Amino acid sequence: MRSASHLIRWGLSALVAALTTVVLPAIPAAAAADPPDSMAALGDSITRGFNACGWYVDCTYRSFSTGGSSLVNSHYLRILAKNPAISGHNYNDARSGAKVSAMPAQAATAVSQKVQYVTMLIGANDACTSSESAMTSVTGFRSSVDSALATLKSGLPNARIAVISIPDVYRLWQIGRTNSAALLAWSTYDVCQSMLYRAWSTSGTDESRRQRVRQRVIDYNAQLAAACAAYGPRCVYDDNAVFAYPFTLSQVSTWDYFHPNTNGQATLARISYTAGFNW
Repeated sequence: MRSASHLIRWGLSALVAALTTVVLPAIPAAAAADPPDSMAALGDSITRGFNACGWYVDCTYRSFSTGGSSLVNSHYLRILAKNPAISGHNYNDARSGAKVSAMPAQAATAVSQKVQYVTMLIGANDACTSSESAMTSVTGFRSSVDSALATLKSGLPNARIAVISIPDVYRLWQIGRTNSAALLAWSTYDVCQSMLYRAWSTSGTDESRRQRVRQRVIDYNAQLAAACAAYGPRCVYDDNAVFAYPFTLSQVSTWDYFHPNTNGQATLARISYTAGFNW
């Protein structure tokens, strides 16, 4: 006959075995289970699609974020293909020329629109200034980002936020510095003079300045990543996917050789969407 202690041990073993065979319901992932019903875009001229239509104006229809052009296949159109409820609920709150200091006000607009998804691409104008000394400080940059995200978190606690890295403006100099049309455009329109002033020069002084401007962009991106991480799981940073992308001159407007053209907007849409929630 088995002892009482043996029976107890056997009973406990059987109970453990039974529990391990129970199929528990799956726990939903932190990312969105369903695509959003509405969205807003915060940012500057890149998000406004400036020059993307082939002339020197905003072209929000070809925005990588909220645009409706099939040539771009924006975040909005990718979501629309999965969730028709988002139709017509795509708001482009970005403004050409905006710096990071404009983000809190843009965030407040998105809150008033009661959206479920927000993209934010900002910082190019904070680094691309009239001179190196005019660039936004890193601490000032972070302060504005934190303020904007706080506004979104307070007003839209259930919304998801995609924070996108600033493109590498040094890459623009690299691919355009021997192109006479690019050099003329940069000089004529005073494009990103902190980086592109004397773009033809290879002097050590000019190269050192360019590297400092590039480092400022890297520092801004680090602050974007940190601010998004501090926000929590409803915010996703693209892990520098846009910054690291080796774009070409065929992806920028031939008006100013700076802003993304239709091809550039399409590429930006693909990279940033995939690196984000990617519903």
